[in-house]
Amino acid sequence: MPKPGELTFVAPRGAKKPPRHLADLSPAERKEAVAAIGEKPFRAKQLSQHYFARYAHDPAQWTDIPAAAREKLAGELLPELMSVVRHISCDDDTTRKTLWRLHDGKLVESVLMRYPDRVTMCISSQAGCGMNCPFCATGQAGLDRNLSTAEIVHQIVDGMRALRDGEVPGGTPSGGGPARLSNIVFMGMGEPLANYKRVVGAIRRLTDPEPDGLGLSQRGITVSTVGLVPAMHRFADEGFKCRLAVSLHAPDDELRDTLVPVNTRWKVREVLDAAWEYAEKSGRRISIEYALIRDINDQAWRGDLLGRLLKGKRVHVNLIPLNPTPGSKWTASRPEDERAFVAAIAAHGVPVTVRDTRGQEIDGACGQLAATER
Repeated sequence: MPKPGELTFVAPRGAKKPPRHLADLSPAERKEAVAAIGEKPFRAKQLSQHYFARYAHDPAQWTDIPAAAREKLAGELLPELMSVVRHISCDDDTTRKTLWRLHDGKLVESVLMRYPDRVTMCISSQAGCGMNCPFCATGQAGLDRNLSTAEIVHQIVDGMRALRDGEVPGGTPSGGGPARLSNIVFMGMGEPLANYKRVVGAIRRLTDPEPDGLGLSQRGITVSTVGLVPAMHRFADEGFKCRLAVSLHAPDDELRDTLVPVNTRWKVREVLDAAWEYAEKSGRRISIEYALIRDINDQAWRGDLLGRLLKGKRVHVNLIPLNPTPGSKWTASRPEDERAFVAAIAAHGVPVTVRDTRGQEIDGACGQLAATER
């Protein structure tokens, strides 16, 4: 049951659920599922080893499992969840965007970005988004459905396989070679906290030790939200060490009501209070995400107001030059306005940086690639 005040999404009548997958289940549930189809429970650990540690999806590779059992186990617990429509690369191939088609034809995106000192993957938690922010390509398309835990996890599993196999070059002065995923950001399509249960399940799968999960660090995971306050309070009680990123985009309620419509329900100060609670319980600094939009929210006085709201808090401001969508009136700030905005925040002693903009030439803004395929 949803918690009081939380937003819920009801799938359309007749919508087909994603098939059950190993990554949807806890280790104990995997043993039960394997036993239910007449196999020894220890096969669950073998399957987990192949999926989470070896990224081996082809039953022919499971040589420690009898051939007669492989197809049955694959059909029941490792069905095909999603297929690649296409990859698009830029930045000398160190940025790769993937368009996925889900089992029901819905489209989602993920982006793998390899830097000299780290590898970051941006993943989707919903097909589309119901938050209706007018400057966002995903928000313009609306919400199709929530992703399952396994559909979220599989984006990362495939990214880790691609890194292991050297499909994404760069990262070192000498060029390509294997690399390890270091950062995961839930900043792709969808509002993660509107798909709360499955996102939390995905975080557990990502951070459970191998072979129960991928063995990644919670500290390398960032979960973004536009400010679903009840879900933020609930997330603070999970005991995670993930970073929380609040997509604020305006420091004043009058403008934010327009840019982030959920603000009509939970105001700026309520959102920030929930963020400070998470910071206190997790020990992690809050990231404030702020898309700079020319002549809309980039005035220096708004930077000053934002600095006043954040002064003295465990916080970092991440300013994002808007990646405009085709035909949109929304566009990035002028360089001089961006500099004045940064200075206004920094004057209050608040750490602030401008995000490195990658992927503009490959429809880098989330939702753009899916929109071209519709």
